[in-house]
Amino acid sequence: MTSLTCQQLLELDQKYVWHPYSSTINPNPVFPIVSADGVRLKMADGKELIDGMASWWSAIHGYNHPQLNKAATEQLQNMSHVMFGGLTHPPAVKLCETLVNITPVGLNKVFLSDSGSVAVEVAIKMAIQYCQAQGKPEKHRFLALSNAYHGDTFATMGLCDPITGMHHLFNAVLMKNIFAPQPTSRFGEACNKEDINAFKTLLDAHHHELAAVIVEPIVQGAGGMWFYSADYLKQIRQLCSDYDVLFIVDEIATGFGRTGKLFACEHADISPDILCLGKALTGGYLTLAATLCTDKIATGICQGEAGVFMHGPTFMANPLACAIANASIELLLSQAWQQQIAHLQTQLEKGLAPATQLKTVKEVRCLGGIGVIEMLEPVDMAVIQPLFVEAGIWVRPFG
Repeated sequence: MTSLTCQQLLELDQKYVWHPYSSTINPNPVFPIVSADGVRLKMADGKELIDGMASWWSAIHGYNHPQLNKAATEQLQNMSHVMFGGLTHPPAVKLCETLVNITPVGLNKVFLSDSGSVAVEVAIKMAIQYCQAQGKPEKHRFLALSNAYHGDTFATMGLCDPITGMHHLFNAVLMKNIFAPQPTSRFGEACNKEDINAFKTLLDAHHHELAAVIVEPIVQGAGGMWFYSADYLKQIRQLCSDYDVLFIVDEIATGFGRTGKLFACEHADISPDILCLGKALTGGYLTLAATLCTDKIATGICQGEAGVFMHGPTFMANPLACAIANASIELLLSQAWQQQIAHLQTQLEKGLAPATQLKTVKEVRCLGGIGVIEMLEPVDMAVIQPLFVEAGIWVRPFG
């Protein structure tokens, strides 16, 4: 296949491949990549692109990193995979210990899975199974935020905004959950009363049927790259405790330093009942995810009817992925990563500032390693994406 010309590769791709969120009738352009190093992607025609998406925010150390390559190579000499049912292995045990040590206090049990969406599915099942074990089967719904995004699998689609989200076509068959208004309180500001009162009103009306509240902490990603008040997040945590509703934070996009804290919920100095991780967990090398919970939830589930947690992915705790994850976390924590993220934010603020003068731009905002240019009107990605590529930049290919 390496002998294929760029044109041949594109023709075969169009003939056989269905890309995410794409049409087979009127496909958007795709750009063939043959290698990657650092922050750059090398195209089949030799052109290089700076990857402004870090492969969906996962490649936190850049591509082809020698320490992660070494971890992968060494683990391959032992085993690339073994089932996790009834077996265990050093990379998984070490990873779970590390995750417990670096995440907010109280999250002492780790369930490993193979993608971010599945990590949220696991959290959903944990919450429902826990409530059932407490003799409260009526508590099976969830409260999320408008403009939320929590994944593409069936249960997670039900947690995404049913009106403005990308999954409204499936509304007839999805879980019927409840959505609070998107907080207007900005990051760095105190929570306004209207935001928290609206949330409290819903919690007061529905807490008897809610298994959990779930949020993307501080940053709502696919729902508009919106940065909201840490004070709002802190008050939500307290309300969940007051109303005896579990609190889930989805750190799949924000974990491992993306917002300037190791985990975004640290901006509010809170600890959830359940925490979901993915994306940057392996530094972008292999798919791996984790769902952490408290001892109270784990014990409650195991004292219930089933006596066990009812989930078990085939590739759970893949040794190769776990070994790379261990190396990635060690590499991150061995560096002055806080200063590096602060430097990134400064550079983003400086570099994106000229966009504020454009009449088509609504707002420019930056937080940690996230830089956002919000437009007043949607852009035509089929037109603008090739222009970015021509300029040597890779950005999110969807509107």
